[in-house]
Amino acid sequence: MRTIFILVSIFLFKMFLPKTEQTPSTIPLCHTEANDMSTLAANADFQMLHEAPVPFHYQGAGETVTFTTPDGKTASGFLLKSAKKSDKWLFVYQEWWGLNDYIKQEAAKLHKDLGDVNVLALDMYDGKVGTTREEAGKLMQSAPADRLAAITKGGVQYAGTNAKIASIGWCFGGMLSLQNAIAGGKQVVGCVMYYGRPETDVEKLKNLNTDVLGIFGSQDQGIPPAAVAKFEEDMKTAGKKVTIKTYDAVHAFANPSNPKYDAAAAADAYKLSLDYLKKKLG
Repeated sequence: MRTIFILVSIFLFKMFLPKTEQTPSTIPLCHTEANDMSTLAANADFQMLHEAPVPFHYQGAGETVTFTTPDGKTASGFLLKSAKKSDKWLFVYQEWWGLNDYIKQEAAKLHKDLGDVNVLALDMYDGKVGTTREEAGKLMQSAPADRLAAITKGGVQYAGTNAKIASIGWCFGGMLSLQNAIAGGKQVVGCVMYYGRPETDVEKLKNLNTDVLGIFGSQDQGIPPAAVAKFEEDMKTAGKKVTIKTYDAVHAFANPSNPKYDAAAAADAYKLSLDYLKKKLG
């Protein structure tokens, strides 16, 4: 009887203990309902990795274009056309802030340095842009995976069936660059991802038609070195090639709007990316 009494007492004590809630810092980052980085976007620690962008207004070349998407809607992007007719395309994927003027500037720089390549920076937030951590976090959390896929597919259709497509993206866009490479089939010829969440499903990685250049920071607390090492391992298991370059830098180190911008690391990463894209786009 004494043993039964003790067990019942323990059970009742546990039942009436106050329930604890997970803070953003303790919520598992691998589960998400909207997209593969939506839970990460809700994480307070991850949000603090991003400094508010320094104000900047792009005034160079380029135009906004619209195109239909498979979900019956329309999407838009910032396009810089090749000087001569070309079936070579580079898709540029925004950071979690959205398609802001820094992304347009980066797209213009890539367009100039690549030569005869059409550069299309896709608007993955349908016209919305975040200027604070809180705004960007909410935008990234609320971006449905099916809408993101539809925008990319619409971009592929806009480029045309003969298009050779490579992609590049940062943070949220790094993840999207990889997802584009997975879903794009034989039209995809290259993929550069800067500190984006790697795909963890080996079966999906087997669909890649290209190798991948991954650029990361050793001090990145959002996409830590352990996640990068696991990505390398998963790519090997999938029978795919990945080249990883890790800099002694923080998350978003290559973004010039970031007060923690690392100019030296960013310049080296850009050269590495440019050389890779030139080889892939011929």
